[in-house]
Amino acid sequence: MPILTSQQLRKPPCRLCAGIVFLFLVALLVSTRVSAQETVVTLDPAETRIEYTLAATLHAVHGTFRLKSGVVRFDPATGKAGGAIVVDATSGNSGNDGRDSKMHREILESPKYPEIVFTPARVKGVVNAQGTSQMEVSGIFRLHGQDHEFALPLSIQIAGSQVTATVHFAVPYQKWGLKNPSTFILRVKDTVEIDVEVAGHLAAAPAK
Repeated sequence: MPILTSQQLRKPPCRLCAGIVFLFLVALLVSTRVSAQETVVTLDPAETRIEYTLAATLHAVHGTFRLKSGVVRFDPATGKAGGAIVVDATSGNSGNDGRDSKMHREILESPKYPEIVFTPARVKGVVNAQGTSQMEVSGIFRLHGQDHEFALPLSIQIAGSQVTATVHFAVPYQKWGLKNPSTFILRVKDTVEIDVEVAGHLAAAPAK
């Protein structure tokens, strides 16, 4: 490689060099714009598992719910989020017809409130382009017709455009106004534990 003399170093940069610098700056600006672009995560109900556990004096009650739909939009630059995750409240199933009938009729009142909805408002944490990320999504949890501020801690795995996530949280259903199903013999906790595994895909939001 030829060594430049001090005289050559003092010369103004050539047009080719200036062009390369210009292209580099443009590429930097474009990449910054893309990285800050709003991202959309669409969840797949068929690949999503929602399980609940309600602890009791004699035994714990385990059951499932089905995801109806789920779309989360967020801006990595600001953390602002939107969209909605909708769970079918009428799909609650513990494997016991009598218990489930009471749950839907007296506790959830699912014929009247058929959906449980989480509306994200803000995403906290850095989402890696690939691999695992830890983050928190805060927003509004709508249950039994009432809105509650809530934050979900998420562990996310991204591979290409595919995304999976797991989350564990507790819902203080009695504090939120739902009836506690305890009887004289059977006593249950006033919170229910929720475990969720979701799958979906990532995409950049269309330019406005």
